[in-house]
Amino acid sequence: MKFVEAAELKAGMRLARPIYNKKGVLLFERDSRLNSQTIDSVKNFGLLGVYILEPAEPLPPISEEDLEFERFQVATVYTILDELEQMISARKSTRLQTLASTVIKKYGHLDGKVNFYQNLRSMEDYVCRHCLNTAILCAMITHVMNVRLDEQLLTVQSAIVHDIGKLMTPKEILFAREDTEAGRLRIYQDQLDGMAVLEEAITEGRSIRRVCTQAVKIGTDAENGQQELEPRTSIATRILIVANRYDEMTAMDLQGKSQSEVKAIQEFRQHPEMYDEAVVNALIKSVNILYPGVSVELNTGDKGLVLSENPEDILRPMVLTFCDNCIVDLSLSGNKDLYVVDIMKTMDNRHVIRREVVDSIKL
Repeated sequence: MKFVEAAELKAGMRLARPIYNKKGVLLFERDSRLNSQTIDSVKNFGLLGVYILEPAEPLPPISEEDLEFERFQVATVYTILDELEQMISARKSTRLQTLASTVIKKYGHLDGKVNFYQNLRSMEDYVCRHCLNTAILCAMITHVMNVRLDEQLLTVQSAIVHDIGKLMTPKEILFAREDTEAGRLRIYQDQLDGMAVLEEAITEGRSIRRVCTQAVKIGTDAENGQQELEPRTSIATRILIVANRYDEMTAMDLQGKSQSEVKAIQEFRQHPEMYDEAVVNALIKSVNILYPGVSVELNTGDKGLVLSENPEDILRPMVLTFCDNCIVDLSLSGNKDLYVVDIMKTMDNRHVIRREVVDSIKL
């Protein structure tokens, strides 16, 4: 599977991921071959591009839970967009609490982990899809941490609106391919202006504004090399910071590039002064990262297949190495010098093997 920008799409290519309309209705199924009509639809939707299967690549398996996750994102993101635009134009919020409650109902009471798939984004929905994904992560993290219901609602509401200011930034600045100091300053100022909108538009705006303002300031300070949480930083802010950064790193950019979940966890662990350890651990318990079937690269340069997860340290699983078919348990003290560097990406990004194949391997 590979990401292909809209301008590079050609008839005959096969879709690796389904395409939905704004209401969550399926338009083009996986494995569908592109034609001129499909390509025009992709461009009309404003999608940056789509995921395409390689010519000889089989259709990867996907569960009903994964499809529902994608449908929910597509169906909810435009409701969030309408709500945020209403806040900006009329200084009025009518659906924020309902939106947050819906996210909590679906993802704030789960017993296990989810496959946190990053979906296609367009310039129109880029900001709001990030806000939704951050809110979903916040709902899962607050559940694992057993956060009080009122604090969980505050955290998820803050996640939904935390980037409202970016909707006021001109697209040519927000989506500029080259990062400039002037552009960064404009985005930061718009974010601050967005905080003022929240206090006017939302009944609980003062509390939500406090959480969002703290998160924006800490994130901006981090970009300038000043990474440190104050002891008084609220738990809602600490959760929002981790969820926001995780989605930022693992989501595709305008060129269809992203960093892996492993890189995100590595950054969190390298900066404990910035990312609360308890929050990071709750995130790890919420989403699948190095689970059986994922192919990885070790610090030695060897490639391998994850056979079993390590609940004590997600980055040190049991691995079957490809070079010599040896099983290596990275959790053992004798293997402390070995560790996972990243998820392995082949030329067509087929880095995950089906679970039943892994289960068939005799340990």
